[in-house]
Amino acid sequence: MVDVKNSLFVVLPYWYDGTWVFDDERVGLVREPFVAGIPEMLDYLVRDIPDARDGFRLMFSTAPFPDYDESLTWRREEYGGNWYQMDGGPRLEGWLCPALTLYTPLAPERLYVSAEAIAPECPECERPLPVAARRCYDCDPEV
Repeated sequence: MVDVKNSLFVVLPYWYDGTWVFDDERVGLVREPFVAGIPEMLDYLVRDIPDARDGFRLMFSTAPFPDYDESLTWRREEYGGNWYQMDGGPRLEGWLCPALTLYTPLAPERLYVSAEAIAPECPECERPLPVAARRCYDCDPEV
């Protein structure tokens, strides 16, 4: 399990073999798939993110945080995982597998989530690039 002192977690989902997956080397997950309604939730969350299938940043927490996009409410346990329903939007329901316990020891009553685009990085220093730039301000003051 990752350090439970963290209150905000970040994974970088991407589209692979027909579904959303993510890697998290800290907890030994590689191409961990989202299944059973969660892909539809992610589709809804990324509807305004261009090229989201190439990867996006998904933040989640058991407590509200500034500018979160949606909250999910626990519905029931099944097969070692837990069903959650979106509180807003289309009120989709999805199953989070037991990998959730790698981030929080107990299934929380509510999860708060946010999806955002991943900014391209400067090829020299790996800092986020300004819009339409090829290098960042530190590497090229002419940007």
